Amino acid sequence: MILAIDQGTTSTRAIAFEVSPESDFHAVAVSQIELAQHFPQSGWVEHDAAEIWRATLQTCREVVRKAGGVGRFAAIGITNQRETSVIWDAATGEPLHRAIVWQDRRTAEATTRLAAAGHEAAVQAATGLILDPYFSASKYAWLLDAVPGARERAARGEVKLGTIDAWLIWKLTGGNSHVTDATNASRTSLMDLTSRAWRQDLCDLFGVPMAALPEIRDCDALLGKADASLLGRALPIHGSAGDQHAALVGHGALTAGDAKITYGTGAFLVANVGDAPVASTSRLLGTLGYAADGEAAYALEGSIFSAGSAIQWLRDG
Repeated sequence: MILAIDQGTTSTRAIAFEVSPESDFHAVAVSQIELAQHFPQSGWVEHDAAEIWRATLQTCREVVRKAGGVGRFAAIGITNQRETSVIWDAATGEPLHRAIVWQDRRTAEATTRLAAAGHEAAVQAATGLILDPYFSASKYAWLLDAVPGARERAARGEVKLGTIDAWLIWKLTGGNSHVTDATNASRTSLMDLTSRAWRQDLCDLFGVPMAALPEIRDCDALLGKADASLLGRALPIHGSAGDQHAALVGHGALTAGDAKITYGTGAFLVANVGDAPVASTSRLLGTLGYAADGEAAYALEGSIFSAGSAIQWLRDG
């Protein structure tokens, strides 16, 4: 079986999938915990990264119990809300600030300044992304400035940055793996879309020390091994992708021209464009579709921030 972690904007889920030649993947156990969102100011959206970790561990343990024990599992896979940015202490593994969620707009002034200075064309050519507070780079810079001493400590490797996948992998491995998958890295504005590597010029532009960033690996790579004390066995973490990229693969959109639409917290149209990036003339986002077996598929994406979240807002009054 595969232990799948689905860490989303409004909840964390763990699912046990049984794999068989007859039925492909069959869910045999599920556990889900809803998450609190924090809105300290207008346009600001935050999560408690420690709460996300606790919910992840609790749901994983519950699913392992329901499915008959850790001995039945072969590996862990992760999919997650993208762009949401976490800062933590490398020595203690504790968050230094609430995570800044992908919906957050606090860095709009910073990205507008960069665009006004003429940087958007170069950023978009390198990353596929427009200059917008949606993406992680400006969030990382804000966190480094907001936490006293964090910028200096990050340059020394004492403070770590990452999207939710990197945070969960760090916690699952007891701090032994600071890695991210290429799809999540493609949503930071710091990764070159073609080489799938961090770019020093982009790190300098946004003011993010590369020493604080996780190593980029393909989606199907070995990302680390879970600490045996957490689930009872050192399961390998052998797959990770941002939620919309995982949905692209899950829907079988593996050929250029294939597309999927997801209605969740937001709404996202992602279209596979083949083995090379395609520049949009209508401000669609260029992004990585997935990376596996040393090869990559690219995509164009259209995003709407509020879909299910609007329904949740109505529900909660």
